[in-house]
Amino acid sequence: MQRLYRKRIVLGVGGGIAAYKSAELVRRLRDHGAEVRVVMTQGGREFITPLTLQALSGHPVHLDLLDPAAEAAMGHIELARWADLVLIAPATADLMARLAQGIANDLLTTLVLATNAPVALAPAMNQAMWADPATQANRQLLEQRGIRLFGPGSGSQACGDVGMGRMLEAEELAQAAADCFENGRLSGLRLLITAGPTQENIDPVRYITNHSSGKMGFALAEAAAEAGAQVTLVTGPVFLPTPDRVQRIDVVSARDMLAACEAAMPCGLLIAAAAVADYRPEVVAPHKLKKDPTTGDGLLLQMVRNPDILATLAARPDRPFCVGFAAETENLLDYAMRKLRDKNLDLIVANDVANPSIGFNSEENAVSVIDRQQHVTRFGQASKGHIARALVAFIADRYRQA
Repeated sequence: MQRLYRKRIVLGVGGGIAAYKSAELVRRLRDHGAEVRVVMTQGGREFITPLTLQALSGHPVHLDLLDPAAEAAMGHIELARWADLVLIAPATADLMARLAQGIANDLLTTLVLATNAPVALAPAMNQAMWADPATQANRQLLEQRGIRLFGPGSGSQACGDVGMGRMLEAEELAQAAADCFENGRLSGLRLLITAGPTQENIDPVRYITNHSSGKMGFALAEAAAEAGAQVTLVTGPVFLPTPDRVQRIDVVSARDMLAACEAAMPCGLLIAAAAVADYRPEVVAPHKLKKDPTTGDGLLLQMVRNPDILATLAARPDRPFCVGFAAETENLLDYAMRKLRDKNLDLIVANDVANPSIGFNSEENAVSVIDRQQHVTRFGQASKGHIARALVAFIADRYRQA
């Protein structure tokens, strides 16, 4: 269940008697480290109160599509981008029918159409309704579109019938949700990821560095581990927990990072997401530099170039499949293509750090991936976790084709 840790799950609650199980589901998801936002249909509110789910999730429950307050804060587009998984439990026959037809007449169905995150349904209905040809046709259509179905189970029902149609229990659904984040795209592959900034000392108390929270690199490491890779994460100074099943190596300077990466070679795939300082002071003062009143207000530092980690690794005889990152504030694609060519990369991921909604320290990102043929594939704005999983899937496909 570690796969649920820090995952963002939108829980949709439809209008069925099984809605009472949704309260326990929220508890189970949070117990396993997930962050949960709840969206309820009008029918769902008839079976369980929003206040109950608000208390259990720790966040206001989202109810109405045309709620001015919600649209100003976490409306359907924001929720769609925020989610790593949309799980609807219970999913009634009516809700399945509307989703199958692409109807968006309430907040939940609109969110499903707007999200790029995986969508899963936990059906819950009378056994005859589940067996009806219309419901089965809707089930097949939804599955063909990539929507996952968890259940239903078989047993006694509230109406007194016995048969298929019961919603799975909360722990079963939590396990199924965790399984959504596990795949074998990179099974057994040795993968090296760099993340975070580097720091270059001026003296024992001062340094120069680059802006970087490390969030994107850590999200990529987590997504790669979920894809079955043996992940080594070389990171500069950041304050982030180590993803499960990832070997972490902490470094400080660019030269430290290069040495750690070379020690981790050979590997099959390199994703260089770190923001490495291009220059460092030529001389590091052995003691704290003091202000000298005789030299005015300035301080002159002689800088020298740091080794280019990505270009160095890409030039090795045992060169891995190399993916770089280009964080730019202007001419995004032009500069990224130049970096792709100059460093001999297979792919480069370009992101516009001048945009504050996807820039440094943000929780979301939007990127473009460029290949050697200068084909551009765009990934729209979403949580960094979602972007990371989409990138890992894309990179895995290109790696297998190489």
